[in-house]
Amino acid sequence: MAVPPIVLVFVNAMLIDTHCHLDCEPLFSQLPQLLDEAQALGIAQWVVPAIRPAGWLGIMELCRRYPSALPTIGIHPMAWAEASEDALDRLDRLAPQVVAIGEIGLDRQVADLPRQEACFREQLRIARRHGLPVLIHCRDVIGRTLAILQEERAEQIGGIMHAFSGSLESAREFVRLGFVISISATITYQGAVRPLRLARELPLSQLVLESDAPDLAPQAHRGSFNRPAWLLETARTLAALKQLSLDELAAATTATARAALRLNA
Repeated sequence: MAVPPIVLVFVNAMLIDTHCHLDCEPLFSQLPQLLDEAQALGIAQWVVPAIRPAGWLGIMELCRRYPSALPTIGIHPMAWAEASEDALDRLDRLAPQVVAIGEIGLDRQVADLPRQEACFREQLRIARRHGLPVLIHCRDVIGRTLAILQEERAEQIGGIMHAFSGSLESAREFVRLGFVISISATITYQGAVRPLRLARELPLSQLVLESDAPDLAPQAHRGSFNRPAWLLETARTLAALKQLSLDELAAATTATARAALRLNA
């Protein structure tokens, strides 16, 4: 599917997509085209999160081939059963080669929350040992996720709340713990309420952008796989909500992302 023409020039700022599954199909087989398309619109970097251990080395190799892609590795809550001792040992050994641990967390729609929690805690400890931020997946388990982050002293590392769908009040609790809130294309959806409130009320120093491609396509493309270039539609919507130019919005969210991921060091 061709992307509708979009005219945009950033003068001093570029966008960072803080959550984009470039290793997943149908993106992976079209990467050169899709990344060129996105870069032409001002999207400069992509954080590539892992789902399961089998994908870690592939993500790291992809990021070597495409230096604008930044690797993260971790075990998603839906893959908690793959968190063997060997897998966690590998995560510990590979951690110095990535920018974050993720995506990790809890998901009410996946079976066995107690084992998800055990997997989550072990990965938080690895992240803290290496001083790495974390990318947090949290679906319908806001309170428990916050409690575990507090218990595991996650304020020492911080990170990003991926595609956050909680309330403004809960978002502020995560911000107090040192996390930033990721805004996805849900702010473009008809009938969106919570995402729009977060986008309006939280300052840009607490917000980053993500596509979650190939999932979460913007409203205009729902039913299609999401493309990296369509992050621009989320950025446009957020800029309008904040009454800013796209260049101002890009500069602010990029600065927040770089700080959260320690990319300024």
